[in-house]
Amino acid sequence: MLLSVGFFAGMDTMIKVLSPYYPALEIGALRGAASLPIVLAATLLRGKIQDLRPVRWSLHLVRGVLAIIMLGSFIYALRLLPMADAYALFLAAPLIVTALSVPLLGEQVEWRRWVAITVGLAGTLVLLKPSTANLATLGALAAAAAAVCYALSALMVRVLTRTDTTASMVFWFMAMVTVFAGALAARSWVPVRPEHWSLLIGVGILGALGQHFVTEAFRHAPASAVAPFEYTALLWAVGIDWTVWAHPPNAQMLTGASIIIASGLYLIHRERRGQPAAVIAEGNVPP
Repeated sequence: MLLSVGFFAGMDTMIKVLSPYYPALEIGALRGAASLPIVLAATLLRGKIQDLRPVRWSLHLVRGVLAIIMLGSFIYALRLLPMADAYALFLAAPLIVTALSVPLLGEQVEWRRWVAITVGLAGTLVLLKPSTANLATLGALAAAAAAVCYALSALMVRVLTRTDTTASMVFWFMAMVTVFAGALAARSWVPVRPEHWSLLIGVGILGALGQHFVTEAFRHAPASAVAPFEYTALLWAVGIDWTVWAHPPNAQMLTGASIIIASGLYLIHRERRGQPAAVIAEGNVPP
């Protein structure tokens, strides 16, 4: 999960550079199209083309729809907000994953971890400098929508890993993003500038790597155990905002970030202690 977050942070940096020049859904389609050859080539080199066969089509399709909403919303948020602010709202996703893992996956979350979830949400609000006007901006609403879609998609990955291979999930995720986003963006398609092709290749490589590792993460651990590692994205966002766009973190941002990271570390600590709340029996997960 740590590798995945790092790759996605690099990808998001390139997407933010591209976002003023192209519609959000076009960037989503180009991201998927750039990643597909990499996933396909890696599968062919291993001689396991059969791994691409999807088993649960319905979940793949729903995940594809969620991906379109998530990518379009988050790219739009990156266009309007500093990277750290967009990430701050998006970082509600791990908390949503943990909360929804109870009714949707049958995982159990003890009261101490519910407290940590509440504290994490409070930290997000501190970091965002909440006000009615701030939370009502289109960029903030777009980032929040992306967080909800990501959380639902992550829970589907946890279920899909029981029947489908990682290669299948990554390939069909990218394929659906390419087709769905491309169809929606066709009417307003903007020709790609020659100087942007290198960025698009970078987006494809980092996106494929990030998608592979996040799928593997949810394959090997309960959703509520993996999701808190998303908090490291905030460190990437603050560092990138500072070095690339000269947006240094202020005291309020650092305070909120500290609260969020502390709540995430506590959740990880509970998992490492082997509490029953972090353990999910294979038979308790609904098909």
